[in-house]
Amino acid sequence: MKLPIFIADAFTATAFRGNPAAVCLLERTLEEDAHQQIAREMNLSETAFIRKLQPTDSFTQSSRFGLRWFTPVSEVPLCGHATLASAAVLFHKIQNRNSTLTFVTMSGELKARRAEDGIVLDFPVYPTFPQDFHEVEDLIKAAIGDTLVQDIRYSTDTRKLLVRLSDSYDRSFLESLKVNTEPLPAIEKTGKVRGLILTVKGEPGGQTAPYDFYSRYFAPWVGIAEDPVTGSAHTVLSSYWSQQLRKKEMRAFQCSRRGGELDISLRPDGRVDIKGGAVIVLEGTLTA
Repeated sequence: MKLPIFIADAFTATAFRGNPAAVCLLERTLEEDAHQQIAREMNLSETAFIRKLQPTDSFTQSSRFGLRWFTPVSEVPLCGHATLASAAVLFHKIQNRNSTLTFVTMSGELKARRAEDGIVLDFPVYPTFPQDFHEVEDLIKAAIGDTLVQDIRYSTDTRKLLVRLSDSYDRSFLESLKVNTEPLPAIEKTGKVRGLILTVKGEPGGQTAPYDFYSRYFAPWVGIAEDPVTGSAHTVLSSYWSQQLRKKEMRAFQCSRRGGELDISLRPDGRVDIKGGAVIVLEGTLTA
């Protein structure tokens, strides 16, 4: 088996920042177990597999492809940064001629289109609903101790728990906050929660770049202690902060150690455009 493989840093214009994803191009069907084995070998938060939908399709000419995402431990239904990385590989390395690509995925059809300063992902928006604190108190306290919480929401579609910290906290507090993810899968083992979002309100117009909100994302349930930059989490965050700030156009920053920027635009049709840059840092051949 020989597969072209790439690593791209997504949601950044600078190498070694953003969120790295591996991208494999499949000329033909891959054995089912091999997807997980390759993802485990790559040991990144996600490995993406792009496949042709028809034998006559071409990675340079076609505009529709199948796309799947795997963490080192399991397949996931949606991954924003690995979708961005996949589009970057097709646009910039394979020289795909189309302006828009459509990926057929577990979450339906997702589109990625060229932009002057990045790639725009066309994703669904997932609403959040108020969550009773006492139902998730043990989980939150295990993760962040006695940190003050302003609001708690739950996304039924994505099984993500959104915890908004007090407005008395700023970006530097969120960045330095020590989050204990190790006990979380044992505390929440019903399957209701598969990801934890921590977020704080931004400081538009400040001395630094104006961001509308900041976040961090944790998914130990799928083998990811902390994800550097998470497009799928922003399908939830965009819904929440759009309501809170009464804005449709927002700029977000994910406060991981690597960090990443996302430009967000909510559309009237109930979807969201998420724009980010990507830098391809490795290309080679996987042999096994």
